[in-house]
Amino acid sequence: MPSLIQARMASSGEMPAVFSDEALITHALTFEASLARAQAECGVVPRSAARSIGEAAQNLRPNPRELADAAAHAGTLAIPLVRQLGEAVAKIDKEAAGHVHFGATSQDLADTALVLQLREGCALMRRDLVRLAATLAALTQKHRDTVMLARTLMQPALPTSFGLKTASWLIGVEDGLSRFLRESEHALSLQFGGAAGTLSALGAKGMEVAQRLAALLGLSLAPMPWHTRRDGVAGLGCALGILTGTLGKIARDLSLLSQAEIGEVAEPSGQGRGGSSTMPHKRNPIGSMVALAAATRAPGLSATLLYAMVQEQERALGGWQAEAATLAALFEAAHGATVALADAIGGLTVDSTAMRHNLERLNGLVLAERLMLALAPKRGRNQAHHAVEDLSRRAVAEHRHLRDLALNDETIRAELSPELITQIFDPSTYLGASEAFINNALATHRRRLG
Repeated sequence: MPSLIQARMASSGEMPAVFSDEALITHALTFEASLARAQAECGVVPRSAARSIGEAAQNLRPNPRELADAAAHAGTLAIPLVRQLGEAVAKIDKEAAGHVHFGATSQDLADTALVLQLREGCALMRRDLVRLAATLAALTQKHRDTVMLARTLMQPALPTSFGLKTASWLIGVEDGLSRFLRESEHALSLQFGGAAGTLSALGAKGMEVAQRLAALLGLSLAPMPWHTRRDGVAGLGCALGILTGTLGKIARDLSLLSQAEIGEVAEPSGQGRGGSSTMPHKRNPIGSMVALAAATRAPGLSATLLYAMVQEQERALGGWQAEAATLAALFEAAHGATVALADAIGGLTVDSTAMRHNLERLNGLVLAERLMLALAPKRGRNQAHHAVEDLSRRAVAEHRHLRDLALNDETIRAELSPELITQIFDPSTYLGASEAFINNALATHRRRLG
């Protein structure tokens, strides 16, 4: 059996159950019972047969390990499961047993059972992505004026606000959620085409049965069977891959900001959480760790689904069979990352004092650009750049504040008043369009809420 320890460390407590053997068997039997009912309502099989099949499907409890061995031997779950279901139906109504799985093929059962699992997985993803987005929106509103250091290429850049940083995270999550919902709507459709995608065994009743079956299962009905047209599941998997990358970016930022040398944020801690087996002082960012691990795995999993799209003729050999385990792993990783980050950000400690300190300890160098722009109208941009560059080198070499050097520079004082120079070095007044960007991000969030 898969390692429960590894699965739980990589995912949430809920998602692995969605893709468990028990869930797969339940959904496969639901497909068979619903198929019989749809056919009975369309006059294809007797209603008594549909009732017997439904009763047997509801009460059948196959042994997952034995069924797994039989499925591996047969190359598909459908053969041993349908056989067991038929035997159970025969004990109720011998004639009804002949109507089990009528008109369907193994891939119809496998794909539809997978889609029913995916639907449950999508509901969990949506629930916790909405929670994460709400947490980020609240954090953005709270810290829209919390000034901090922006870092580009891993080096100090200009002043920004923590609210702007979290607004960018929020937009990423909102975009990822929208993309995921769009792709899930396309992917969650019934698979029902029969032996070669024509529903020939059902004759003129094929489309009617398909429509009724989709309605009973609460699934959409694609224009035609998608046995070898796998863009739906591939698109859903890629949406998860992109989303997990977005979550990984957030986790990377959090982990960097939480380093002791920076100390601007800290994930929630508690007894036994984020500790070390040898170092009592450790406070490891566990939420970020889970999300980063998921973001490391997701690209390869998404690539598998893209590769599996190239399928042969009317039924592929090895292509679609690679999808179920891959999608399960993607959903488990993505949901684990979502829940871990929602919990981490929900309890995040933000140290605005540390943010201000990290700005100030650079002695005004992060506002060198602003000083240059103030000098440029009279000197020209190039000369202003050279002058401020020289002054910045002195600030570093002499461990002095760039503002003080500017105030003591006669050529600069001839062009800029002391009051203006002092204002130039106030980082809270050099945030550009940050306020508008934050408003846009929060408006995007509110629009989704309706």
